[in-house]
Formats: sequence, structure tokens, C-alpha cells
Amino acid sequence: MPNLNSAIDLDFKKFFRWWKRELSFLIPEKIKQLVNDQRGTIIVRPEGNQFALSYWFAWRDEPLIKVDRDEQGIAKFKELLASDERLQKADLVFRLTRKYAIQKELSLPVAAKENLYQVVTYELSRYSPFSAEHAYYAVKALDVINEPGQIRVVLILTAREVLDTFCRDIKAFGMVPKFADYEDVPNDLEGNEEPYNLLPEWLREKSDNTAQLIHGLLTGIVALLMLSALALPVWFESRSVNELQRKIAAIEKDAKSTKALQAEVDALVDETQQLIDKKTEKPPVVSVLDTLSKLIKDDTWLAYAQYASGQLQVQGESPAASSLISVLEASDIFANAKFVSPVTRDNVTKLERFQITVDITKAGDIIKPGDTNGSEQ
Repeated sequence: MPNLNSAIDLDFKKFFRWWKRELSFLIPEKIKQLVNDQRGTIIVRPEGNQFALSYWFAWRDEPLIKVDRDEQGIAKFKELLASDERLQKADLVFRLTRKYAIQKELSLPVAAKENLYQVVTYELSRYSPFSAEHAYYAVKALDVINEPGQIRVVLILTAREVLDTFCRDIKAFGMVPKFADYEDVPNDLEGNEEPYNLLPEWLREKSDNTAQLIHGLLTGIVALLMLSALALPVWFESRSVNELQRKIAAIEKDAKSTKALQAEVDALVDETQQLIDKKTEKPPVVSVLDTLSKLIKDDTWLAYAQYASGQLQVQGESPAASSLISVLEASDIFANAKFVSPVTRDNVTKLERFQITVDITKAGDIIKPGDTNGSEQ
């Protein structure tokens, strides 16, 4: 279970190696071939009086040849290089087998991380059967979960006398190894990790960073171009969207103003229509009285008339008051005609006194002048 109290270790070199490896997946294969020289690696392993050679490329280790560590072996090695173009530009690694090297895992205080080599040098005789003067050794931090305040490392070492003998033979072969490592703790030939090196200083490859810088520069340029190719369309699309949003905002502002004006117009229209409807809901008083005068015969007299709230009330005298109900009901603008008080007879005039109410309807054609004979009241 991981310890949440442990400090976070930020290894920037490891991060950038990981970042470079992840970016390589974005680069098309054809472009990779342009910037990558496609070099494999010749791995040389000692086997008694011979060197066993293999070719490592794309995670495959292809056995090549075994050569004696003498003049004939040197000649065979040179013939092999001349016959295979891929070997001429390949890197070379010298890899010790279990017969010639050992390893040991150690747990050290975390304070020793910055000076691992010096700390192990000081205690080498305690960690191994060799002293610092009689061994070539390297220390590599392990990528494991450490205990609080501790780090796990692996110590790889070989006897100086053994490796010096191999190094003299390597030099006689004309080999220039990048590094020497141990088969049980091999370096990552893809370059994703910082390699350790058991070679003595006099045989180590003199570093020429020019090619590496050019390769890194080209890789960086390609990565930048790829990122630009991914980011620019998004950026242009974002600009287009922002421009459209700006135009839409302006249109929406005009649309809101138009909607507000339309709402005001609609309100005025509704208000006007209500006034018109209210005005036309019942016929005008003049029209009602004119129609009433045309419907009632000349022998009928009106003494009182009141028009209010869509209802007309009349009082008067008539020879036959009951016939007035049917006359009014027959009209298109009158409805619900009825007596509101009993009909009485005037002893002097011998006419019937009446009081009638009738509703005024909106529908119906008002009797125009000249349609029927009537008298003005």
C-alpha cells in the first residue's frame, strides 16, 4: 500500500524522457523515419575465450556470430561489419554475464540519493567482497515504492582485473562501446532511462552531443508542428465561434428591441380593440330609440324610457299592452321582453298602463328609417 506521508520526488529528467516517448506516438511513421537514423545496437557478451554478438532492434535480439578473442576473431568481426550495412551504423554495448558480474539490492537513507556513488564507495567493502580499488561498480535507483526515509538501489559490480582484460580485447577489435552493463540489470536500449556504465574512464566513448542536439532539435520541431496542427484548427474554430457569438449578440439585441416594440403595438391594438368591442357591444342609444319608435304603433304612448347597462325600460299606455311583448321580441336587437309590474287600466283614457324591460343585443340589424311606419315619442 503506498505511503501517503512520503515526499513527492520530482525527477525532471525522467519526466522529459517520458514526455518525449509519449510525443513520439503523435509523429507519423514517415516523419519518424526522416528524423530517426533507425540505428540498432550490437550487444557483445563474453563467453570464455569468445565474444558472442547479437543485434538488437525494435525489442528483438537477433544472434549474429561468435568470434574468438584473437586475430582471426578480429578479422571475422571486420568482415561481418563490412557485409551488413545496418551493423556499420549500429551502437555497441558490452554486456557482462552472471559469470563475470554480481548485483545486490540495498536500502539507503534518502539523504544519500544525491551522492549515491560516493556513499556506496565509502561502504563498498561492507556491501560486497570487493574494495573500491579492485572493482568497477555502478549504483542504480530502483523504481519501487520506498519505505519512509529510505530508497532502494541496486549495486552492480565486477572485478577490475576481469573487465580490464575484456576492455583490452574490445579495444583490439576496434569496438567503441557506449557503455558496459550487466545482463540481469540491463540498461534500456531505447534511451527511456538514464543508463549506468561499468566501463573504465579510458575506454568510455567520448560524447559528441552534436548529433544528439540535432536529433533533439528536429524532434522538438516535429512535436511543435504536430501540436500546432492540432491546436490551430481549434484556435481558428474558437475565433469563428466567438465572431458568430458577437454577431448573434448584436442580432439578439435588435430582436429584443423589436420584440419590445411589437409588445407595445400589440398592447395598443388590444386596448383599441377592447374599446371598439365595448363601443360596438350594444347599439347606440339613438339607434335603439329610433328602432323602438318604428316598432310601436301610433296608438301607443311612451311616458318614460331608460337605457342603461344593456337594458331598456319603458313606461306608457297602450290599447293592448300584452301585444307589445311579441312586437319587441320579434326585433333583432331586443330580447327577453317582460313586464316588471302589473298592467292597469286608466279610467279616463281607457288605455292599459304598462312597464316593460327588454335586453339590448349586439347582433341584429337596426331598423333603418323608412322600413316601417312609426311615430316619434
